[in-house]
Amino acid sequence: MDSSNNLRRTPLYKNHVELGGKMVPFGGWEMPLQYTSILDETRSVRKSAGIFDVSHMGRIDISGPYAGDFLGRLFSSAVDNLTIGRARYGVICNQEGGIIDDCIVYKREEQRFQLVPNAGNMSEILTWISQWVPDKKEIKIDDVTSDLAMIALQGPSAANLLAQLTPTNITSIRPFRGTETTVLGTDAFLARTGYTGEDGFELIIPSDAAQEVWFALTGKGATPCGLGARDLLRLEAGLLLHGNDIDLTTNPYEAGLSRFISPRRENYVALTAMNRILDEGTRKMLVGFRLLGRGIPRKGHAITSEGKTIGSVTSGSYSPTLDMSIGLGYVPNEFASSGTHFKIDIRGKLVEAQVADLPIYSRPKI
Repeated sequence: MDSSNNLRRTPLYKNHVELGGKMVPFGGWEMPLQYTSILDETRSVRKSAGIFDVSHMGRIDISGPYAGDFLGRLFSSAVDNLTIGRARYGVICNQEGGIIDDCIVYKREEQRFQLVPNAGNMSEILTWISQWVPDKKEIKIDDVTSDLAMIALQGPSAANLLAQLTPTNITSIRPFRGTETTVLGTDAFLARTGYTGEDGFELIIPSDAAQEVWFALTGKGATPCGLGARDLLRLEAGLLLHGNDIDLTTNPYEAGLSRFISPRRENYVALTAMNRILDEGTRKMLVGFRLLGRGIPRKGHAITSEGKTIGSVTSGSYSPTLDMSIGLGYVPNEFASSGTHFKIDIRGKLVEAQVADLPIYSRPKI
C-alpha cells in the first residue's frame, strides 16, 4: 500500500506508529528507524531478544522444473543442489562482475525457490532475472512481497521465545535451514537466518497474520527494534550493506565474499568477468577497522596514510557492544592486513585506526 508520499507500508506499519517508532524512508518504504534508543535496542538483541519488521525485503518465488538450474545461472553459487528447507547466501552480479545485490535463497519446495533481495533493489533484481528466462522452459517468476510479511527475531533468547508459539522443535532447526510449520496456528516458514550476528530466526508468514505474531512475540519479551539497531548490529558482525559496502562498482572478491562464489561454472552469467578477476587479482580490499582515538567514522570519510588518501569509509559507527568506534572501508591490498594502521579523516581531524579481523564482534560460543 502506497502512502501519500509514495512510500510503501508494511502490514506492521500501524504497530510501529502506535509504539512511537520514528518513521523514515528506506528503500521505497516507510520504516521505523528506532523506537527508543538505537544503542538500547542494539544491547537488547545482544543480551536477550529483539524483533524487527523486515517485510520491506523482497520475496520472489522462482518455480518450475528448471528453476534450480535457472537461478543457479544468476546466483554466485549453484542452488540446484540444495535440499528442501536449506538457505544459501550469495550475490547476484552483472556480466562485468559488479554486485547488483546480495540475497538469500530458500528452497521452499522441490521445484520452488524463494529469493529475498534488499528492498531498494527489488526492481533491478526482477528486471535482471526476468531477462534471462530461457525460451521454451517452464520457469515462473512471482513477486509475492505484498502477500507475505517477514519478521526477524534475533538474540540469545530468540529460540526460547519462538518455541512458545509453534509446535516445531526449534532446536532441531540448524543455521541456514528452515521448515514449514505453524506459528499461532498460522502457516509459516521459519528459517534460522538473520542479519545481526546473533542466533535468531526469520519468519515468513501471511500478511494478515503479522500483527498477531508481532504482539505475541513482544508480549513474550522481545524488544521492538528499528533500522538503526539493525544497521549497527550487522556492522559489528561484519555483514555488508548493499549501497554502502557493495554495489555495481565492486566485485565479490574485493568485498571479501569469495567463499560465497563458485565462479568456474560454465552456465554462470558472470563467468568471463569472474575468471578475469581471479586471473588478474584485485587492487583493493574491504577491511574492518577499529578507531584508536575519539570520533565516529561515517560513510564517505577519507582513509589516509602519510598525508595521502588511500581509500574511503563505507560504513561506520560507535559500537556499544565493543565500546569503541568501528567501520568498514576499501583500501589498497598493501593496507589490508590485520593490525595495519592508517588514519580516518573525521571532519578535518585525523584519527588513528587499525585493521581488525572480520567479524569485529562474534557472539560467545555456548
